[in-house]
Amino acid sequence: MTESSTSTLHVPVLLREAVDALAVKPGGRYVDGTLGRAGHTREIIARGGSVLGIDRDAQAIDEAVGTEGLVAVRGRHGDIKEIADENGWNEVDGVLLDLGVSSPQLDDAGRGFSFLREGSLDMRMDRSDALTAADIVNSEGEDGLAAIFRDLGEEPNARRIARAIVRRRESRGRIETTTELADVVAGAVGRKGPRHPATRVFQALRMAVNDELGELDRALEGGLAILRPGGRFAVITFESLSDRKVKRFFSSHVGRMRSLQAGGEEWCGEEPRARMVTRRAVTPGEAEMAANPRSRSAKLRAIERT
Repeated sequence: MTESSTSTLHVPVLLREAVDALAVKPGGRYVDGTLGRAGHTREIIARGGSVLGIDRDAQAIDEAVGTEGLVAVRGRHGDIKEIADENGWNEVDGVLLDLGVSSPQLDDAGRGFSFLREGSLDMRMDRSDALTAADIVNSEGEDGLAAIFRDLGEEPNARRIARAIVRRRESRGRIETTTELADVVAGAVGRKGPRHPATRVFQALRMAVNDELGELDRALEGGLAILRPGGRFAVITFESLSDRKVKRFFSSHVGRMRSLQAGGEEWCGEEPRARMVTRRAVTPGEAEMAANPRSRSAKLRAIERT
């Protein structure tokens, strides 16, 4: 969901590619499960579609309310099927998920998503949730922290960082701010290369606080369930864990026909069946990455229900 921080319009990543993948048709109905600042949604509406937009961030919903052609609902994309059913959108022409964090969230120090800005260790996409990143950082033991950093951040120095956090808590008390945590991580592993050493740690904590992989699992199942035959499902990811999950899910429904020794064929794959729209992940071009460096890790995948 990362958007350009240099534009007041917050133009989303892979705008044309994502909406093209949906094959929007006039009069079609589409669900944007991660509404954000409605960049993709506005393009869908401009091409003649109507949109049910879902977001757990109350600010995103407040800013989108009143947009012609949009029904905006506060909720989690993991509940996409239930929300669609409740609003009479139980069979749609397309579903879009634009995962990750939007630039307004990253650029708001009070949300605690960025180690580049001093702010409380929050990271909640839904601020009514109880669990914050500070709760995890200050309550988990070394083993628990190492597992989170390793499993959700793919951080090779997970154990060393976890040990440094525990020692810092023991010597100086709670870690309450983004810069305090970033300094602990940098002190544990050093500052080498172009990437800030706390990047993977912040990713892991954000994903843990918001149960991002669990939400994605449910959104993939629910999104495919509400697609009518011929409907398209497009997902934009920003890190490898989510991209691998989307790739495996889509591939399992594309499946294949297998010849039987006794003659004939049988289907090998999950139901409902689908076909690939994007044979490989679509990534931003050089011009987009130059204009918006935050787009550099984006990947788009799409299928069509058959």
